[in-house]
Amino acid sequence: MPKLTTRIAVPIISVGIFAIIVFVAISYQQLPPGFYIVISLLVVFIFSFGLAAGQNFSSPIKKILDTEIEISKGNLFSRVNLETKDEFSDIATALNKIAEELEISRLREMNMEKTVGIKVKAKTQELEETINALEQKVKNRTIELERLIAESNRFKEMPKNKT
Repeated sequence: MPKLTTRIAVPIISVGIFAIIVFVAISYQQLPPGFYIVISLLVVFIFSFGLAAGQNFSSPIKKILDTEIEISKGNLFSRVNLETKDEFSDIATALNKIAEELEISRLREMNMEKTVGIKVKAKTQELEETINALEQKVKNRTIELERLIAESNRFKEMPKNKT
């Protein structure tokens, strides 16, 4: 038996049994023996009624709490399905709406991340192409400078070789 059901059923059962005991205590000497059978049946009824009322009250709350736990764990597809026409149904509807809005928000966030990822990849590719082009220019300039230095050194050596 769930804790909430117990919390609801025990007071109902206790009050019912207390009322019967008080009634019997007031006039227990004047009661016929058949009355005790009726009292026993009444105790069984009160016990059953208390359990049924506790379960009837706690069942929607348990469903709502279970769904809330699922949503808090990240399962935004979890929903509460209550067929009651009371405040519990209103709470379930509000929880379902919150879960739906969270789900939509997460989908937007994921789409935004994909879009940003694509844009970053495109910019990175552009930068890599620019860097590669600059590196190639530096290599070409280095080769050209090395050729010019070699030519310059050869020109310096020419006058020495003529003498």
